[in-house]
Amino acid sequence: MAANDTIADMLTRIRNAGLARHQTTDIPSTKMTRSIAKVLQAEGFIESYSEAEEGVKRKLVVVLKYKGKNRRPLITALKRVSKPGLRVYSNRKELPRVLGGIGIAIISTSSGIMTDRDARRQGLGGEVLCYVW
Repeated sequence: MAANDTIADMLTRIRNAGLARHQTTDIPSTKMTRSIAKVLQAEGFIESYSEAEEGVKRKLVVVLKYKGKNRRPLITALKRVSKPGLRVYSNRKELPRVLGGIGIAIISTSSGIMTDRDARRQGLGGEVLCYVW
């Protein structure tokens, strides 16, 4: 299955693994998915991620984080904003705040992939990839 939208594919895999209470999930590795995993780890939404090679294909192994003794996923929701059919851009003044700052928006800027908070701090706008909370 060749997914054109690697970001939506990644978000869906993380969402499904969380709902099924899996410890890890495999995601096809691209520069974009690695960058998003790096941001999710820095923000504390996932435990860690590592790269594994399966023949020619490279994959990211993402270790999910849970809270409490009933193991509720730390990631409540992932929402894709900018899609291949409809790109959503935002300048630095109009960067979205997710749930009043509880969640994060992942932005693709000229300086790489970062959270809305970092983009605001650096005075950058860009493509709004997704919301995570």
